[in-house]
Amino acid sequence: MAGHSKWSKIKRKKGANDAKRGKIFTKLIREITIAARMGGGDLESNARLKTAVMTAKSANMPNDNIDRAIKKGAGGGEADQLEEVTYEGYGPAGAALIIDVLTDNKMRTLPEVRHILNKYNGNLGENGSVSWNFETKGYFTVSKKTIQEETLMNLAIEAGADDFSSEDESVFEIYSSVANFHMVQNALEKHNIATESAQISKLPKTMVSIDGKDAQNMLKIMELLDDNDDIQNVWTNADLPDEMMDS
Repeated sequence: MAGHSKWSKIKRKKGANDAKRGKIFTKLIREITIAARMGGGDLESNARLKTAVMTAKSANMPNDNIDRAIKKGAGGGEADQLEEVTYEGYGPAGAALIIDVLTDNKMRTLPEVRHILNKYNGNLGENGSVSWNFETKGYFTVSKKTIQEETLMNLAIEAGADDFSSEDESVFEIYSSVANFHMVQNALEKHNIATESAQISKLPKTMVSIDGKDAQNMLKIMELLDDNDDIQNVWTNADLPDEMMDS
């Protein structure tokens, strides 16, 4: 799971500036909108919406923005134009990529994704070509500045978490099954423990180490995909050198 941890780390750093925050808000608003469209506007009966709203609040999105997105989704209209799509492909050195898309125009998004991959020595694959190497898990991060490790670990495990990690320098990482995701989420919320991220994630079972020019190209692919407003999440099994991620 090291690759996911590393990419999460660099996204936290990238998200600090205003320009990045605007892109993050765009993605979060889309997720809130489609969650409300699919399951209604009540947070307690719509687990996906509750997760999206909590993520938005952790990113300091204003409540007015959140409320508008919920109303927009629950009311249909423009939200009906959004479509969820998942693309699978490869980066340099055969590293796997899963790209989750939420778009109002697949004919625009697909060529953009293909162009990014082709430009940096990657390519699109067929459905199922790489997804076998990923498992869907609940994933949470909590700042190390807010709570003691033992306290959080005990609480998470008691709530149904499968694994706990303190390897990241700035956050604790909690992993759960999809079935137990909301039990862990509710336990954290009940104890007023703020999460920096809380989402259903696609985590690699095996990693591919990449260095040199391949690593540079892979990092560029990840950055460009992440910058695209239509792309909600990018998952990879690429294990890039620490010094490259830190820079």
